Amino acid sequence: MLRDKNLIPLSHQHQHALALCVRLERAAASGQLDLEAWQAEIQQLAEQEIGVHFDAEEKELFPAAARFPEMKPLVRDLLEDHKALRDYFAQVAARTLDHDGLRAFAERLSAHVRKEERQLFEEVQKRMAPEELAKLGAALNKALEAASNACILPSAATRLLPKKSNRPK
Repeated sequence: MLRDKNLIPLSHQHQHALALCVRLERAAASGQLDLEAWQAEIQQLAEQEIGVHFDAEEKELFPAAARFPEMKPLVRDLLEDHKALRDYFAQVAARTLDHDGLRAFAERLSAHVRKEERQLFEEVQKRMAPEELAKLGAALNKALEAASNACILPSAATRLLPKKSNRPK
């Protein structure tokens, strides 16, 4: 199903989070995992975008979805994900995550985003009337205004560099 235009701002932020997860997973797999640099980048993203994103979902989207009894268990799961992810953000701010913790964070965030996109958004779009979705979209846009419009660029330590070739020159 195509994403309803009223949910697209959240989907765009989900893309940012998924890109972070992919980069982090690739860095971990390649052995290029600078703990300090990654935790600094995650903290910046959490402060500038993810925190506002979670607040908007919890204030606007989740209550709207929970009006449908069959969606309440999913909303509860997503709220638990938010709590667990906030715990990771606290560890990142304290710079206490190790390699395994960063990998677990990326897996949890990626799974959470996919659950929202594939389950929550799809069900909301099926169940809500267009007028309800428009009202929800307006409320989400207002709630997301506090998110930074700044582009968060990876630091040199969190960018993956191409592997050097072993071929003779």
